[in-house]
Amino acid sequence: MCVTAAAYAQSAPRPGYVSDGRPAHLRSPVGLAWATVALLGVVIAADLYSLWAGTVVQDVMDDLLSSRYTVGYGSDLVREAERADTLYAVSGWLQTAALVATCVVFLCWFHRVRVNAEVFEPHIHSKTRGWTVGSWFVPVVNLWFPRRIALDIWDASGERSVALDRTMTLGDSAARATHPLINGWWTLWVASLVVGRWATTAYWGAEEAGEVDAAVSRLMLADVLDIAAAVMAILFVRRLTRMQDAKARSGPLPSGHVSV
Repeated sequence: MCVTAAAYAQSAPRPGYVSDGRPAHLRSPVGLAWATVALLGVVIAADLYSLWAGTVVQDVMDDLLSSRYTVGYGSDLVREAERADTLYAVSGWLQTAALVATCVVFLCWFHRVRVNAEVFEPHIHSKTRGWTVGSWFVPVVNLWFPRRIALDIWDASGERSVALDRTMTLGDSAARATHPLINGWWTLWVASLVVGRWATTAYWGAEEAGEVDAAVSRLMLADVLDIAAAVMAILFVRRLTRMQDAKARSGPLPSGHVSV
């Protein structure tokens, strides 16, 4: 995915083209894409560690349940429980740190490919540029606006022109292809959020060993969904970056793609 400087030099800021009152010009998304992919790999590693820590917790909970009819718990079992609790707490901190770092870099990449997409196809975007980052932080809206923006970016970055005429309704899907990669990624991401919230609530409310064991099982399910979503996100980032790279290096864009 190497990008030559000449490929982007031909797409310097274009006089007269603005989006939301701001100029749009092409910039290479390749570096940010690789950083995003690397951090998504860290997210996967953190989730795998959390899955392992979850099995440790469940083993201890099973031991506690099997010894519930004995007189008290042995000191070894208490130490194992404390160790398991520490491991699981550490896994949570690692997941949070990995998620925050990944979100920052991903949003930088997402904003860049959105601006590039405005140069490729100025009239196809159904949301303003400000929503590219802001939509992720607005409750309820963040369940579908980011996906809509991703679809617009994808369509604008494809080989086949799907720019919409000014007289057409923005967001018209008549000329658009299906988006299985984006839909799969988004479904898994939302599912991981929903299951994660449900499992976290159950975990913090658990008091008995059986309740903790059940809550950890739910958290492990959320981890599995998060790993799957991260894999799909990697595929999405790499594919879209390649599409924009290829389009930028294919030569000057048609003059009709620039708003005057």
